[in-house]
Amino acid sequence: MRKMACVVMAGMMAAGVQVRAQQSAAPVPAVVPAVSEQSQEIARMKAQLEDWAQLGRYRAADLALPGTQEGRVVFYGDSITDGWVENGGKFFPGKPYVNRGISGQTTPQMLVRFRQDVVDLHPEAVVILAGTNDIAGNTGPSTLAMIEDNFRSMTEIAKANGIRVILSSVTPVAKYPWRPEVANPAGKIQDLNAWIKSYCSQEKLTYLDYWTAMAGPDGGMKPGISLDGVHPNAAGYAMMEPLAEAAIAEK
Repeated sequence: MRKMACVVMAGMMAAGVQVRAQQSAAPVPAVVPAVSEQSQEIARMKAQLEDWAQLGRYRAADLALPGTQEGRVVFYGDSITDGWVENGGKFFPGKPYVNRGISGQTTPQMLVRFRQDVVDLHPEAVVILAGTNDIAGNTGPSTLAMIEDNFRSMTEIAKANGIRVILSSVTPVAKYPWRPEVANPAGKIQDLNAWIKSYCSQEKLTYLDYWTAMAGPDGGMKPGISLDGVHPNAAGYAMMEPLAEAAIAEK
């Protein structure tokens, strides 16, 4: 028995050595120094939190402008303003108009940068086009009352600094491509526009009505004037530009 046990023990030890040898000979998986999607998302969120309102976007451009300029108007908004030229618009050549749109922004972000990107430029007027990204939920859930409060605040700041306020209707949307789960955006936009129009009448502001000219029967953009049902193309901006000019000329 003792001899047999010794033989079995020796066999097991030999097998263990063989297994370890096989394991040590197995290829070691290569370490790929790729950044995971989670890490990329964390980096994106960190950058956003460090400048949530994107005050850095126009800081240098603001400082480069002359202190004052006759006829200066600031167009203030989100991607529809930001992409005016890139998406096919002319953006008023020869006019002292300043584009201060930032893609994706909501009214709370715009309120934070209003002093830097509007008041400190000393314009004669500001054209505000905003609200669609709030309805889309770009920075979280937002009620119409919350959006209205931000319009009120921007208006009050502008008026306190002698800046004429032109409030634009939100342009038509039937569906947000990046937020298809948002229910009834067309109805929400019409409700917000009704409030903006009423507020302009109450506060003696100029109401710039893009919606009526651009909306189809479903409350979305008319065919042929948009890139994606939200952002105007060259034909869309060609409709908007004379409406904006008429609103600016109105006294």
